[in-house]
Amino acid sequence: MFTLKIHTVDFPQPLYTTVASSTSSAAESPNNLKPAELRGVAHLFRELSHNPTGNILANPNARSTLLFVVAVPNYLSPDDFLLFCASELLKFTEILFIRNDAVEDRYSVLIRLENQFSADGFYLNFNGKKFKPSEVEVCHMYFAQSVQYTTSAEIANTPPSEFAELPTCPVCLERLDYDTSGIQSTLCDHSFQCSCVSKWTYLSCLVCRLCQQQDEKPACAVCGTLNNLWVCLICGFVGCGRYEEGHASGHWSDKQHRFSLEVEKQQIWDYVGDRYVHRLNQSKGVGKSVMINSHCNSVGECGTCGCDGGEELGSALFSSKVEAILDEYNHLLASQLEIQRKHYESLLAEAKSRKESSIAKAVEKAIFSRTHDLQDKLESYEEEKKAVADRNQELMKQQELLQKKFKEIEERERLSLKSKEEKVIDLQEQIRDLKIYVEAQRTVANMNDSDSIKGGTVLPVESSQSSSGNRKRHTKPGRRHK
Repeated sequence: MFTLKIHTVDFPQPLYTTVASSTSSAAESPNNLKPAELRGVAHLFRELSHNPTGNILANPNARSTLLFVVAVPNYLSPDDFLLFCASELLKFTEILFIRNDAVEDRYSVLIRLENQFSADGFYLNFNGKKFKPSEVEVCHMYFAQSVQYTTSAEIANTPPSEFAELPTCPVCLERLDYDTSGIQSTLCDHSFQCSCVSKWTYLSCLVCRLCQQQDEKPACAVCGTLNNLWVCLICGFVGCGRYEEGHASGHWSDKQHRFSLEVEKQQIWDYVGDRYVHRLNQSKGVGKSVMINSHCNSVGECGTCGCDGGEELGSALFSSKVEAILDEYNHLLASQLEIQRKHYESLLAEAKSRKESSIAKAVEKAIFSRTHDLQDKLESYEEEKKAVADRNQELMKQQELLQKKFKEIEERERLSLKSKEEKVIDLQEQIRDLKIYVEAQRTVANMNDSDSIKGGTVLPVESSQSSSGNRKRHTKPGRRHK
């Protein structure tokens, strides 16, 4: 089980990549992957009770949907890395590129997948795979149970309870050989003088840089001794062994950095397990190192120093034979495993090919059937559209006729109303004139002196309510009284 702490004072910044943009814009993409970049230092911690020889995929508690790629060589750009894992890219939900400004030759990647099944498949397909066939760098990834971001270097360096920190250098991490049953299988055996190390460790890993030094010899950082030196794989601290002053083990007690590399023999010691991490260097009985380092100190004939040369020589020969048998057995086992791997890979490839072929045929058949159905629906919709267009044309013609009839009726109504208004005005004037005439007759009839109005004339009064265009003068002849 692994956990991750990231020491950073920054926030993730959006990172534009052409691969993610084209994938996110694709019609079949179910997610919208937005890569981000973070500046910081990553610290990887392993649980102390972790079983190094067990299958991590068989332990549900040790797996999660979050995967941490420890080191990606800098010659792979983010786009190149996305192309490297392009077959699983659609299953990513988050991806964060972590860059350490002090390490220029590599960066780390934190990936979250949509479900546990996708995470397991991605781990199986890419863990231990070379980034490029022509290069030696290998993809190392781990299931991370949790990620903690902190601005404190002390918190980031402090391992959680029951956890221990692992090296961040990919070469040192491979030399631990934890997940390969303790048997080194790489062609170069990760010698610190080989070309692959120079690619990884240019001015970055203190341990690799120290082991590559040819001119000056390293010394203990505390007492300065040059004998029995051990270098911490986590921070690069150089200390003397327990048979000198014990400063290397003291560093383990202070910092809890459990892995230390012996500079002379290039072997790694685990302070928690109190043993070498490589089973090839352990005897089956007591778990101690089987390497013999007995040398006769006498200058003259053997026997004056008190050593038993025959017994030591026999022990050394027996040890060399055992190591030769182990090497041959391991080589035979590796070759047989390689043959079996190729055989099962061919079977898997054949099964995958048959499955892909059947899937392609099924998909093609489904697409043809679906296309035919959609074509039929399209034709029926075209016919309905034509019928609706014809009906719409007829309704528009009827609308134009009705509008024309409505205008004619409206004009007739307007003329009729105008004629009625004129008649009403004429009748009102006639009634007014009639009222005036009647009133005048009454007035004349009531007057006592009728002779005074004889020969008079009754004049009409102009109506003030009539319109200027329809004014009429109505006169009635006056009656002469005889």
